[in-house]
Amino acid sequence: ILFLIVCAVICGAEGWDEIEDFGHAKLDFLRQYGDFKAGVPSHDTLARVMALVNAEQLQTAFAEWMKSCHDVTEGAVVAIDGKTLRGSYCRGKNKGAIHMVSAFSAANGVVLGQVKTAQKSNEITAIPELLKLLNLQGCLVTIDAMGCQKKIATQVLQKGADYLLSVKGNQPALAAAFETAFPITKVASFSGDSYITDEKNRGRQETRYHIVSEITEEFQELSYEWPGLKTVGVVMSFRQEGDEAPEEPMIRYYISSAE
Repeated sequence: ILFLIVCAVICGAEGWDEIEDFGHAKLDFLRQYGDFKAGVPSHDTLARVMALVNAEQLQTAFAEWMKSCHDVTEGAVVAIDGKTLRGSYCRGKNKGAIHMVSAFSAANGVVLGQVKTAQKSNEITAIPELLKLLNLQGCLVTIDAMGCQKKIATQVLQKGADYLLSVKGNQPALAAAFETAFPITKVASFSGDSYITDEKNRGRQETRYHIVSEITEEFQELSYEWPGLKTVGVVMSFRQEGDEAPEEPMIRYYISSAE
């Protein structure tokens, strides 16, 4: 039953009826791997069995399974991010939307593991739980500003990986150091490592200018607080619609333990 459900969900089935339909359509395939002599269980049986499964044990088993079929390559990017599941909110049953924090392997296009949280603000506690499940040796772990926490940075390093964390106002000392060290004029005339990307989509053009630097004197004291901090990065992006003048540039800041 678990094998049937996993295969059906991978193929895009949503809901127990669709999973049962998938089973009937792919019965010959399923019989190669499991005991389906009596055919496919009803959608009610599928729901009852899944309701009896311990969600945490299933999550651990899933993460172990992904470890065995996912080759971790040196420097591979693993993106940790939270998403609210569409359609999971139900006002009638007084049930809030489900929020999932997932680790996504950019190179292989697979989710390595995920943890459910009650709400988006709980990501800070969910990320450490997710990191415990993962094999990250040699990877570069990217997390948005909510995960820019010293304990999370330490945990990533303890897993044998490097971190790349987005910096916003929730870390005012870091944000102030960036504003002092990298005003727009300095970013625009930066002579070190830089890279430009240009993206066009539906009449909108977005140009991003990326720079990376070793930590400057503005970050020296902060480097004692942030474990393994070696490099800082700035991304300046411009958006333009049609022939209109480009919008004001948007600036994003990042810290990393990677060389």
